[in-house]
Amino acid sequence: MPFPQARTADTTQKAVSAANSFLAMLNDVQRAKVNLPLNKTTRSNWSNLPTGARFQSGATERNGLKFGVLTAAEQEAALALVRSTLSPAGYEKVINIVNGDEMLERETAPQRPASTATRFGRAEYYIAILGKPSVSDPWMIQFGGHHLAINVTVAGPANVLTPSHTGSQPTMYTFNGQTIRPLGHENDKAFALMNALSPAQQKQATLAYEVADVVSGPGHDGEVIQPEGVRASGFTTAQRNMLLDLIREWVGIINADTARAKMAEIQDHLADTYFAWSGGTTNGSRAYFRIQGPAVMIEYAPIGTGTDHIHTFYRDPTNDYGAKVIKQ
Repeated sequence: MPFPQARTADTTQKAVSAANSFLAMLNDVQRAKVNLPLNKTTRSNWSNLPTGARFQSGATERNGLKFGVLTAAEQEAALALVRSTLSPAGYEKVINIVNGDEMLERETAPQRPASTATRFGRAEYYIAILGKPSVSDPWMIQFGGHHLAINVTVAGPANVLTPSHTGSQPTMYTFNGQTIRPLGHENDKAFALMNALSPAQQKQATLAYEVADVVSGPGHDGEVIQPEGVRASGFTTAQRNMLLDLIREWVGIINADTARAKMAEIQDHLADTYFAWSGGTTNGSRAYFRIQGPAVMIEYAPIGTGTDHIHTFYRDPTNDYGAKVIKQ
């Protein structure tokens, strides 16, 4: 499906304007720290791990500036930049993850040894701009912290979300009187799909081993794993639609026009896409799943023995970091 250039060009212009507005609010020292060159080293320096950890890239600090050193107005400008390329639902998911991590910080801080460098919470999320914001030349928006890595490559009208990480701990919390499940739809739709498969399909989908974490996460750029599970070529129309609806939870984080084009590409290759499962099949059970095809790689992994700590990952085997549209 051709890229919807006119509409996504509008998104790119909004992103450029938001980036320039944010940069204009910073002093020279801050600007130099947040606006870095776009290259292989900078774009791969991101992680799902908390502040204080050594990241998979070998770095001990994310690119950019953390929210804890920004004023309230600067934080809002940074979030406006993040929001500029995302869908409303995608942005809400991002904020729900951040708020969940703030809850984790409040719960764990009193028990944490003073000597530990580990930190959670909103203040420990970082914003970075790689390259010069442009409506034609490639650049990148990075926003992340514990359980979140949003990497949006912007190249002309193209907005590319992969690779990206979304996670949650806790998986459910109360905020402003509302019950929030940042990854609730991902969980529920996956269990619904698994239970919509026939016994023979479930047997094909089920892996013969347990999976402790995502296998294609940060630090694994360019790696290829063998597809496993049940192939969607044998799915009924209803099962295919359920699989597409599940995939859309990750693809739909980006703006609607970009997501629509990406979903069309995934649908074109759906017959060669695999669904794999490890764990119980009753919703609420601990279960890992993977969706892997020519145009998509998604993983969902409970961490530890329970279900209150989730890592998920989304890659495009053909277009991580906008490989199709830029050469870096």
